[in-house]
Amino acid sequence: MYLRYFMWNFVGRQNDIQGHGEFTHGNWLSGIKFIDEARLGSQENLPAYLKNNKARNKYYFLPFLLGIFGLFTQYRRSKRDFTVVTLLFVFTGIAIVVYLNQYPYQPRERDYAYAGSFYAFAIWIGLGLIPLYNLLKKALPGTVGAGIATVAALLLVPGIMAKENWDDHDRSNRYMARDFAKNYLNSCAPNSILVTYGDNDTFPLWYVQEVEGVRTDVRVLCFTLFNTDWYIDQMARKAYESDAMKFSMDHSQYVQGKRDIVYALDDERIKEPVELSQAMEFVASDDKRTKLPMATDEDLDYIPTKKLRLYVDSAKVVQNGIVKPEDADKIVPYIDFNVKGNWLQKNELMLLDFLAQNNWDRPVYFTSMGDMSVSFRDYLQLDGFAYRFVPIKTKTSAIELGRIDSDVLYDHMMNKFVWGNLDMPGIYLDQTIVRTTNIVRIRSSFDRLAAKLIREGEKEKALKVLDKGIAVMPNENIPYDLNNIGMIESYYKLGEDEKANEVARVMFDQAKEELQYYFSLPTNLIGSVDYEMRVAMRVIQELMRVTKEQKQTEFNTEIEESFNDLYMQFVQIMEAK
Repeated sequence: MYLRYFMWNFVGRQNDIQGHGEFTHGNWLSGIKFIDEARLGSQENLPAYLKNNKARNKYYFLPFLLGIFGLFTQYRRSKRDFTVVTLLFVFTGIAIVVYLNQYPYQPRERDYAYAGSFYAFAIWIGLGLIPLYNLLKKALPGTVGAGIATVAALLLVPGIMAKENWDDHDRSNRYMARDFAKNYLNSCAPNSILVTYGDNDTFPLWYVQEVEGVRTDVRVLCFTLFNTDWYIDQMARKAYESDAMKFSMDHSQYVQGKRDIVYALDDERIKEPVELSQAMEFVASDDKRTKLPMATDEDLDYIPTKKLRLYVDSAKVVQNGIVKPEDADKIVPYIDFNVKGNWLQKNELMLLDFLAQNNWDRPVYFTSMGDMSVSFRDYLQLDGFAYRFVPIKTKTSAIELGRIDSDVLYDHMMNKFVWGNLDMPGIYLDQTIVRTTNIVRIRSSFDRLAAKLIREGEKEKALKVLDKGIAVMPNENIPYDLNNIGMIESYYKLGEDEKANEVARVMFDQAKEELQYYFSLPTNLIGSVDYEMRVAMRVIQELMRVTKEQKQTEFNTEIEESFNDLYMQFVQIMEAK
């Protein structure tokens, strides 16, 4: 891991896509053909998403070699200084790897952890100018050698590094973190609770609230921190325009060390789900009869059931704007929860306690479902970047989560949301940004909204949604993916064959280009792109299906012929593995 990051900085980098050992992502790359091809295969016919990656930086070993020259120069001239720099280099680099015993598959690339080591090597790069100067001084008279050495060093190392790195270090005009934070908050109704989970859906929201004063009526509840007593105390206090959250338990009942874990047991005597407020009352009690006796001095907190029920006041739900009046007939009388595991953590317990005390007074939203013991998946409504908790049951799938209120979602996606210049030509979008657009399912939201509007007969609005979806995330910045298949279908249904074919053509050409590259690889490399090949084949299959259903005969024939040829090659490769 460390060696790969070291080579990124002083030899060159393949791309900014996080790598887990595969040869296509995250490796070092020198720019010297025979060295790169021996490790990474042919670099001649790369697909566009790899070839045009802005982080594809080639230094041709020049910074590395100059650093090696500097290392030996310092060793010869001052062993004491060499020892100091070497200790800095080792202890801020490879020693960290040994000490932490880092496992290979990290949530993100960790090159920033070794910056001190790279600074130390940069000292040697500077000292590497000395032998270069001495060499030219002997060959050229007077100050000419010094001048040429200086210019050569600047051109060969800082110059080439600046040229290669500028485009993938230029963050100008990129406001996705701020604007996406606004979109999360603007997905929410007034005075609501927004449950977040990680860094990227929490810290930017705090920034825009605290610094820019955006939607301070929304209470951002970081579910990870909700395990701590001090954070629960914060939630129980009013903050700006956001009212305090209601809990049945006081500080002494959730202080650290108390009710950190509450066990959920199935008591056979309890046949029906227990009302949520009653279950919380049982857990909050210090009565010995509500504890599990243990051999140790401390008894365990528990709930004698895994089946919980939250009752719904339909009139209140409509009155507070959680559900529109026209959807009142869809409201269920109660919501049943099943605890999936054998216990609830404190954050899960306190969230359930809040839901019981809230009694549908304030809207509750989730940025995602996370890994909770209690699932709300069947009672969500997609309002943009967040899902509203609603008492309307909607069967969901792994692909489509939550019901849609087209009026609300249209207003958010078309009028309220801002996109941080996702569409700006030439802007640098690194893997984190691209991954975030997938996590918040921007294309999927445009696709689902358009499909819903078509079903409702709102064809003009549906077309505007599709056009906006394509404009917000153009293929040049974020390549089209399977989410665009639904958008192509919707274009066809609206009679916009030209627009549908334009998007489909781009996807078809990209998938073909990728497959032709994968098929050209040697057998020792092709196994590591098995998933990528299958995705590209799936794209072509879906395009073939859609164009056939929509009677695009000529285009469908072209796709089908290409697919048959590519499929035969794919089968031969799979059989040869």
